Amino acid sequence: MNLEYVLPADIERRSFEIIESELDREIPPEIKPVVLRVIHTTADFDYPDNLYFSPDVMEIAMQAITKKAVFVTDTNMAKAGINKPALARHGCSCECFMADPDIAETAKQNGSTRAAASVDQAASLGKPVIYAVGNAPTALIRLTELIQQERFRPELVIGVPVGFVNVVQSKELLIASGIPCIVARGRKGGSNVAAAICNALLYLADKKL
Repeated sequence: MNLEYVLPADIERRSFEIIESELDREIPPEIKPVVLRVIHTTADFDYPDNLYFSPDVMEIAMQAITKKAVFVTDTNMAKAGINKPALARHGCSCECFMADPDIAETAKQNGSTRAAASVDQAASLGKPVIYAVGNAPTALIRLTELIQQERFRPELVIGVPVGFVNVVQSKELLIASGIPCIVARGRKGGSNVAAAICNALLYLADKKL
């Protein structure tokens, strides 16, 4: 076994070199930063096939960051994974309402999930929102309901919940809604993927500063 000696500061760069050397296709340059970062996070080479990008979504994402969008996540794990200095460089912030006591109470009263109640909370912010869902398909379902009712229109939805129950269906509902979105079609995804996509967008925005 030949171990590769890499300085700590060079590990990420070397990782991306390995990823690019093992890709079996060309990835369009406008989405490549997102695809590569998701592979880097997951070591899963299915994502070039699984990731769906709605038309012009990368430019829309850059515009949303310019508007100092609030990134809203459906888990505190995803929130923790989003680079805080990168958010600050663009005047953006990040929220997760899942642990708020009033969200739990609202969900109980409505017979819904906390993830769905959190969507209603985000809809009341009155600010540009990038909504990143890595865990709860009920959040995507509620988002599409509010979008159809014209009660909430996020700048962008990142729809990458992982699992089995209503996961595939909720992602397809999101795509069909016509809202700008980045979606991991199928069952794969997760909070780490949601955070990776958010970071890829922020790092891409850094290059435009």
